[in-house]
Amino acid sequence: MEQKTTGDVPSPTPRASRPRARGLDMVSGPLFPGVFAFALPVILTGLLSLFYNAADLIVLGRFAEDGEHALTAVGCTGSLINLLIGLFLGLAVGSSVTIAIALGARDGDEAARLTHTAIAVSAILGVGVAAVGIVFAPTFLSWMNCPAELLDDASLYLRVYFLGAPANLVYNFGAAILRTCGDTRRPLFILGAAGLVNVGLNLLFVVGFSLSVVGVAVATITSQYLSAVAALFFLSRLNNPCRLSLRRLRLHKNQLLRILRHGVPAGIQSSLFSFSNVLIQSTINSFGSVVMAGSTAAANLEGFGWTAINAPDSACMAFVGQNYGAKNLRRIPRAILVCLLYVVIFWVAVDGAILLFREPLVGLYLPNSPDSANEAFSRMTLVVGTYFLCGFMGVLSSAIRGMGASLLPTLVSIGGICGIRVVWIAFVVPHSPTLRTLMTSYPVSWVATLVVDLVILIVLFRRRKREIEAASPPA
Repeated sequence: MEQKTTGDVPSPTPRASRPRARGLDMVSGPLFPGVFAFALPVILTGLLSLFYNAADLIVLGRFAEDGEHALTAVGCTGSLINLLIGLFLGLAVGSSVTIAIALGARDGDEAARLTHTAIAVSAILGVGVAAVGIVFAPTFLSWMNCPAELLDDASLYLRVYFLGAPANLVYNFGAAILRTCGDTRRPLFILGAAGLVNVGLNLLFVVGFSLSVVGVAVATITSQYLSAVAALFFLSRLNNPCRLSLRRLRLHKNQLLRILRHGVPAGIQSSLFSFSNVLIQSTINSFGSVVMAGSTAAANLEGFGWTAINAPDSACMAFVGQNYGAKNLRRIPRAILVCLLYVVIFWVAVDGAILLFREPLVGLYLPNSPDSANEAFSRMTLVVGTYFLCGFMGVLSSAIRGMGASLLPTLVSIGGICGIRVVWIAFVVPHSPTLRTLMTSYPVSWVATLVVDLVILIVLFRRRKREIEAASPPA
């Protein structure tokens, strides 16, 4: 069990008025419309973000002189990017949890220190990630069994892409703070504007200047820097304790430790997902270029489905965190149930549409590759068709984090996600070396992790209830 640490139980003494960011009250407002108001902009923001990658791949596949080769080279890099970036984006989760608890407890001073520490950390980490990615890109790709004929273009794309790592992290930390404050619309506006820039530059660089993988990478990082600047601007305009002032940026020791306590486990968990995906991508690479191209197209489309079922996950952490900070435990189970219901609703609406229109959608990426398209269909029906399990798992994991126990979901993921997938690749795939057999490891690992998370959540909620009752003064 996780050891109790200072700050796990919210302070009973309010020290600042509870902020109501743009009218969204997570502590006392109605839950069903409240979660929807939070989740819908998150979905739209995520879809716009994915449109970056989709635009890259579609423009490459249709307009680049080396079409399918360029598309496959960029596709090789996705899981590696997620691994390196995802490790540190976990700290953004730590920022969200700690700020949500501080806002729920009406501790404005703490929320302000956490905000400025988080943004400072994001900039520092971004520079470090950029350096590692630029220097070691070819080495990492070689470890992933990237085919020799793709290595040069994939390495070039990665090196240009990682020049944008500082902007990527600053934007994601800033957007996480905005959402925790209840402002889910401004990240949507930011991504909408940046997405238009990204698409325009893709066409300019690839069609106009024939820059291929370099062109889409430059378009992406340009959009990322615009997004980062906009996020910082909107943070500086907040009318609550999380308002940003660049002059106040510094690493506050206690707040940094609190962010690390919640964020490092989240980062490790994200990296476990990404590490298992790197292993899966390495196995896919061994299946040949036809399977690789189909898997790349399917994975990009799956991202849209994942965004839909991930939005209730983000809402759950914010709602549970603020209600836990406010010691309003009665709302927590109801918030979790509402978020689970929205997983089903969004899965039916978005993921169902992806499956229904999978043939024309895959055709956007692979207009002249029927064999690769068939591989994409096989993968999508299995993964997208069971994505609601991943959504349930995410909601329960976020609820656990929202109640201050960030280490527990990470420990579960070590066995339930990474462990099961590694064993599957080692012992199941060799007996049936197909893409469908490989991708079956996804729903199997989701079910195992979901069951354990549910047990932990029930036990943790009862413990937190006893702790808060014991800390409350007698009537």
